[in-house]
Amino acid sequence: MLAVLVTFTDRKAFFSPLSVVIIAAVGAAAVLLQLRFNNEDGKRTIHPPVWLNILGVGFAIAAILSDRLHFSAQTAQILALAAVGAFAVSSTIILQAFRKQRTK
Repeated sequence: MLAVLVTFTDRKAFFSPLSVVIIAAVGAAAVLLQLRFNNEDGKRTIHPPVWLNILGVGFAIAAILSDRLHFSAQTAQILALAAVGAFAVSSTIILQAFRKQRTK
């Protein structure tokens, strides 16, 4: 799904903080879906860092609403980068837990 999104998106769109946040959110959602589908039997005890995902969603909402909140363009970019970073760290923690359980 992420590949289709990136394939059919114009190159200029990737300079927008909003599109980068959306792509990061889609990637984080894909990792969370993978966590759910791989744990259908209930035997795995991998818990996603909920606080980190909530923080990422908060940063993403603030970046999206930056025009309404009268933030500068630099602040909107920093908020978007913070959202992407939170989603990336959360996804890394989940994928690291997958790898640890696979080696056991």
